[in-house]
Amino acid sequence: MFRQAKQSRVYQDVVEQIQEAIVTGKLKTGDQLPAERDLKERFQVSRGTLREALRVLEQKGLIEIRTGVAGGSIVKGVGTEQVSASLALLIRYKKVSLQNLAEFRIGLEGDVAALAATRATAEDVAKLKALLAKASDFFQKGPDFWDSFIRTDEEIHLGVAETTRNPLFISVLESLSQNIHTYYESFLPRDEALLQENHQDMIQLIAAIEAGNAEEARRVAREHVSRFNSYMEQKGVS
Repeated sequence: MFRQAKQSRVYQDVVEQIQEAIVTGKLKTGDQLPAERDLKERFQVSRGTLREALRVLEQKGLIEIRTGVAGGSIVKGVGTEQVSASLALLIRYKKVSLQNLAEFRIGLEGDVAALAATRATAEDVAKLKALLAKASDFFQKGPDFWDSFIRTDEEIHLGVAETTRNPLFISVLESLSQNIHTYYESFLPRDEALLQENHQDMIQLIAAIEAGNAEEARRVAREHVSRFNSYMEQKGVS
């Protein structure tokens, strides 16, 4: 399965060979990589180089390195988790601008909302309405609960993504909903009129999804993201 690593870029070559074996299915989820001594011989690399390569694979989420008697390198496989982790880091540490984030979200969340409107079941709608009731309750309780209101709004965005049944949309929106709070804390004004507007957007979006109106759902989602991004940009330059 493996050959001697190219000496010009040793650890990268080890990473690429093991990664290729996982992606192509030669190594499957749950498989254990050969012992360290065996891998060193197959790749003709030092212990330090091999361990560096294994650390990179672990950071990519492709393997899990376990210690102890039953330890070793276990294949985790390829899934949406790798995409989510990379996106989460970009958002959490504000490595993309508000404008970049808005451009990405306007198209994405518009499409997700439209697709959700065509696929939502009665159970999906009930779940979204329950989240809306929860958000409404937090909003009505006043400023001390507005942070909880915003976090419930993030849950609604994720709930809409889950309604699409598309694992890529779900993975990306999960990363957004779990990490975008750092932008809100820095740039989103906390006033009652703005949050009331946010609440009204939620009501309109869920109503469009319940009615199966894809274009209305798309419009509400796109306008919501665009409008609230403009509020954050205004605060960011003030």
